[in-house]
Amino acid sequence: MGKSQKKRSMRRHNPVRVPDSHLPKGLASANATSEKRDNVLPVMQKLESAEASDRVWACAAVCNLIQNDPSTRRLFQGKNIVKALITRLSDSVDEVVVEAAGALRNLCLDAGHELCAEMYNKNILPPLTACITKAPQVSTALDVYLKEPKRTFGPSERMVMHLSESIITILASLAETSNKTLTAVNNLTLVPFLMSFLQARQKLPIATVTASAQCLFILSDDNEPAIEALRTASEYVTTLIQIAHSPDPQTPASNGVNGKSKKAAEATTEESQPVDSERKIALQILSCGILRNISPLPSIIPFSAVDLDEKVLLPRLSPLLSISLPAEAARVIATISETPTSPANQQQFKNALKTDHKTPQERELDLIEQKLKNVQLALEILTGVCAALPDPSAVTEEAANDPDVDLDDVEDNDVASVDEMDVQAEPIAEATNPEAKGSLSRLSSLLSALALPLLSLCHPTPLSFPPLDSPSPHPPTTSLLGTIHIRACECLSNIFLSLASQGGGSLTPEDLQAARDIWTQFWLVLSAIGTQGGPGQETRGELWVAAVGVLWGIARLCKGSLEASEEQIQVIIAFCNSTADEQVKVKCIGTLECIAQTPTAIEANKIVSSYLVQCLSAPAPQAEPLLQTVSALIDIYSDEESPYDINFRQNGWLDSLQNAQDSVRKAVKGIDRRKEGGLDLRARGDEILLNLRGFIKYRRALRL
Repeated sequence: MGKSQKKRSMRRHNPVRVPDSHLPKGLASANATSEKRDNVLPVMQKLESAEASDRVWACAAVCNLIQNDPSTRRLFQGKNIVKALITRLSDSVDEVVVEAAGALRNLCLDAGHELCAEMYNKNILPPLTACITKAPQVSTALDVYLKEPKRTFGPSERMVMHLSESIITILASLAETSNKTLTAVNNLTLVPFLMSFLQARQKLPIATVTASAQCLFILSDDNEPAIEALRTASEYVTTLIQIAHSPDPQTPASNGVNGKSKKAAEATTEESQPVDSERKIALQILSCGILRNISPLPSIIPFSAVDLDEKVLLPRLSPLLSISLPAEAARVIATISETPTSPANQQQFKNALKTDHKTPQERELDLIEQKLKNVQLALEILTGVCAALPDPSAVTEEAANDPDVDLDDVEDNDVASVDEMDVQAEPIAEATNPEAKGSLSRLSSLLSALALPLLSLCHPTPLSFPPLDSPSPHPPTTSLLGTIHIRACECLSNIFLSLASQGGGSLTPEDLQAARDIWTQFWLVLSAIGTQGGPGQETRGELWVAAVGVLWGIARLCKGSLEASEEQIQVIIAFCNSTADEQVKVKCIGTLECIAQTPTAIEANKIVSSYLVQCLSAPAPQAEPLLQTVSALIDIYSDEESPYDINFRQNGWLDSLQNAQDSVRKAVKGIDRRKEGGLDLRARGDEILLNLRGFIKYRRALRL
């Protein structure tokens, strides 16, 4: 089993999206639950109006009507809003293009990857590309402005920035949708375009610069074309280092406004200043993430000799973990209670661009949301920093497919004794060289510095999940809080798994005691999470999955010295039985295995092993959990002199293992080596089957 790092095939959770997978499918249910259903048809009609002002109004109205309202958004989707807005990207009136791009951007953020795939299938990329490359919309206008230092940043430039931000956000969302859409975005060769915003950050609105950095962060995540484009341009790397390493990023104090328009925009700048301050922090975080994605840095960069994690990322990101989520949730609730309720004022959409002026309550909610986004983003990067697992030795395809290596044909008398073989499914690598010891020391420091802040971020607030019988009072905050809890759990999990893999036996007694203390405190977190299911509670389930990774990491690190209560054991067993995810089952079984190896916990050993033996005879068992179960039982009872070995002898579990051989053999034979990970799993299955035969032979010979 590996660390909790994301892969390209597992799309990153959209922190802005309001989850709606729990809603009933179909337009009838959306029509029944939407309070704005009567506005949908008039908006769709005005999108086709001959009057440009009507088309502008309609595009802007879409943004307003779908905000935090998945039912209305689905009604628009049923009217083919995506195709209608894509058509408007080629409108002859620039204001219509800007508003259409903004509406598509909001649809991306609100509806997630399925709608992004729909946009791609409906050919959104050609008009987006045209917006970037053709005057007067982005590149040309931007180039003219940047080459004229005294040029006034007026309404047309602000319109270009609005359009740029929307287009960049759409492209970032497409890049995360699937490998097919990522390839299409790669073909646009966006890195120079995006880096131009970061390089000119002193002159441009921070919101647009941050959107560019967000897109670069996504594109540089395990994506070789973008990584290569960034690494081979030393000026790009230098810019990223300047932003990430500077205590005060060079961002525009006047939000990209100067000259004649400065006075007119002072009110807007003052209103957005707190949010812009948080966006500057986001820009630093994103630059850190991009640098980590493209590391190691080119040797021609003097900064390449610096330990990026130790000297830049941790000092920049760790302070963000001190945020009090309960306090921020309370601020949201208090702000909502102060927000005046009034009917929607459609007149606001008459202007070419939406007004930037917001109520104090809206500005407060924007500020909190941006702060939470920063924490979520920092945790996402720290998840990688906290993972230091060595790559397992890969099994070559030639060996895995060699028919002569099929261990089903090995005779029992060819099997080594249990004393001569490794019966542990996942041996912990010994930290025997200076590099490994240095890594262990670094991980120990991470445990001391990050464990308690991360533990605090795992703990849910009253706003972390929607109420069981009603929507969240503020869905964006609820979505962000849930994501933060999950990411914090993943960071904790990686720290403990990495420590165990690097040689947990070399840790100080103080470190091991700290891990056991966190085990105790983490169960309080699990109690607060609760087990409520049903529509709208999907994030709670995802959090439990991440939480099991924490339990497994601590258990592996503290194997042989971890005491768990019967109630805790039963909770893990219940979760293992309730999930259909093979990897989650493996983690549950692995956690139970480690608990069962505490010499003084004879009763806990009996409860765990009884459950594992039951799993051996489960109908149609999943291959990987079954192999983990067999490996666990062999590992637990590999030492017949252990105090808890009495359970093995008194309950006749040797016979149970003997009887399970056929089902284990069938499970191993049934592993599809053509699937991802199939080669390694088959090799591991063959090894465990060999170990099982040797273990049975050895225990029979003891005659205990």
